[in-house]
Amino acid sequence: MHLLSAITLTCGLAALTLAGPAFSASIPTDSPFPEHQRSHWAFQPLKPEAPPSGSSGHPVDAFVEARLKAGGLSLSTAADRITLIRRATFDLHGLPPTPADVEAFVADSSPDAFGRLVDRLLASPRYGERWARHWLDLARFAESEGFKSDETRPNAWRYRDYVIAALNADKPYDRFVHEQIAGDELWPNDPLARIATGFNRHYPDESNAAILMQRRQEILLDITDTVGSVFLGLTYGCAKCHDHKFDPILQSDYYRLQAFFTNVSADNAIHLMSDADRRRREQQQQQWEEATRAIRAEIDDLLGAKRRDAFDKQVNRRAPETQEAFRKSQSERSMYERLLFQHHMWQMRYHDDTRLANSLKGEAKQRYSELQEQLAALDYLKPVELPLGMGIRELGPQAPETHILSQANYAAPLDKVEPGFLTLLEPGHARYAPTADGRSSGRRTALARWLTGPENPLTARVMVNRLWHHHFGQGIVRTPSDFGLMGERPTHPELLDWLAGEFRRSGWSLKHMHRLMMTSAAYQQLSSYQEEAAQRDPFNKLLWRFPPQRLEGEVIRDSMLAVSGRLNMAVGGRSVYPALPAGAPAPRGGWDVPDSRHEQDRRSVYVFVRRNARYPMLESLDMPDTHESCARRSATTTPQQALSLLNSEHTLGWAAGLARRVLDSAGADRDRQIREAFRLAYSRQPDGWEKDTVLTFFESQREIIAERALAGESILLPDSYPSDMDPYEAAAVVDFCHMLLNSNEFVYRQ
Repeated sequence: MHLLSAITLTCGLAALTLAGPAFSASIPTDSPFPEHQRSHWAFQPLKPEAPPSGSSGHPVDAFVEARLKAGGLSLSTAADRITLIRRATFDLHGLPPTPADVEAFVADSSPDAFGRLVDRLLASPRYGERWARHWLDLARFAESEGFKSDETRPNAWRYRDYVIAALNADKPYDRFVHEQIAGDELWPNDPLARIATGFNRHYPDESNAAILMQRRQEILLDITDTVGSVFLGLTYGCAKCHDHKFDPILQSDYYRLQAFFTNVSADNAIHLMSDADRRRREQQQQQWEEATRAIRAEIDDLLGAKRRDAFDKQVNRRAPETQEAFRKSQSERSMYERLLFQHHMWQMRYHDDTRLANSLKGEAKQRYSELQEQLAALDYLKPVELPLGMGIRELGPQAPETHILSQANYAAPLDKVEPGFLTLLEPGHARYAPTADGRSSGRRTALARWLTGPENPLTARVMVNRLWHHHFGQGIVRTPSDFGLMGERPTHPELLDWLAGEFRRSGWSLKHMHRLMMTSAAYQQLSSYQEEAAQRDPFNKLLWRFPPQRLEGEVIRDSMLAVSGRLNMAVGGRSVYPALPAGAPAPRGGWDVPDSRHEQDRRSVYVFVRRNARYPMLESLDMPDTHESCARRSATTTPQQALSLLNSEHTLGWAAGLARRVLDSAGADRDRQIREAFRLAYSRQPDGWEKDTVLTFFESQREIIAERALAGESILLPDSYPSDMDPYEAAAVVDFCHMLLNSNEFVYRQ
């Protein structure tokens, strides 16, 4: 089986071997760094140690149980079947399991039932949608620029779809990394590999900045910080102004990493058509251009002087060195000037023809209108809109020089540096060669290969720790993007290294690692609190219970939509704009709510991400600031969260949807209503006390609703309910369902 290609989980530990590549990354003996930095655990080679003996047979449990035993503790007993399927389904799909899935799993008494459940969940397209959210947090994915203008990036969503598809296909993680760092260099004819470079295009960008070189440098700082934290788990950003105060990262190391990216520019026109379709489109474009040549030439005559004047005004607003670069011809510009010109040329077109034409007078204005009508009459000749993606590319094989900057100031260059890796691990310069087609320097290819090469012990460790973090609520290293000296030490260092080695041995399969972690007894144990264990290990670092966690805002919203019967399961495509809460102003940049409620009710991963105005419900539930990479979300408890879920018209609508499902199934039978509501919301049946409590609630709530209705207040009813049912009783079912959606049991993963 592919997911178990490296090990068989049911075998005994004696059968486990550590066959595969050796993982070596020796630190030079003449390293200039002090011993406490050289000997730090994160920079050491992966240690190929076998799991401890004496456990039940699962390698993860061997390590966990050994640490528990040393602390005088043990694993909790296994969780019940309903808890397990809810835990696993939330984990891998970000949705509650359906009642049918729960019933099938509970009835399956085979010993490998849970493993087959995990396989089924991993094989679903829902898996990619769930786990893409974790990666998009790291990639600081957003669909607008940020800063004051916050303009829309119309094709950013294609990167989101790329991540979802890559995860669903179990694309090897090393290939996943290579595509995002250097997809355009390694696979220039693969549009998806080029879209993958959008990872380094998701920087916030002050698009109307006047000092273009400062703007460019801020982009490079963002890319360097993000690559260092996401792939290496190090706070590279602390070394942009001086040598790192704690970790063995020199200021020169920071700019050596930055040098891999100094030649990149935004590529907002990645063509996605097949070669045949593209040739056909080019022929259509030529026909349109030929038919409109005379019309467009006359428009150019009318607006030419105004265009030049507008361009000059834009250039004159810039810094003197920028003006000089823009006034040179292409052949006269240095490589650095060409980079600036290419990256920022679009700003010079700020005044489009429509705005310029408004200043025309008399006959010229009339003639312009006539020409526009003639041009519009030939629109039928235009080819279809070209589907485009966005990413990064280089402007040629020669890159501009990179210098260490004093205080990260672009105007204060110091020593020149070449592309290179951590001096601690690789003191020399990176070896690279321009691509065969001469379109790129090849620098990022060298970086991508080093990131996943055997000489680098960080990348595999960092990624398996991220997986563990999302499965168990806390990483083996609890600071997922800080493996440095100020980050937390691993609670199970031997397990971390074994997992990192297994990740490599499995062919960098993420699905293999999911299954390996989830089929352990450590993952499947109860989450119940134990006083004695808590006194010995108050933060549960040794994993004596499964840590309960509140679900993220996206999962809560999707789960409410799912149990209400309203969730739109369409996959991929342009992002959607759900309706904003009543009274919320439309954000700058727009929020184009579709008329169709079904379209609004798509999964939260497809909700448009505007940097300066995150969707209110998700923001209140700790959606991260997309201006920077987020390795672990906060889990705050605030009044706004409770008020959002209690009073939101969306939550009330979802409660009405759940009530409709309950009444469609149970009719007016109170006992069946309670059982059906619990089954849909909690995947279980209520106990006697819960049933009695709800029956009492129904009696009192019906009277309260009746009084409110008589007083002229509006009441919320299900979309449909039995014709012979008292509407006040139907409204009470809505209130009951509203309570279920707001309960801890609904918003927590146990």
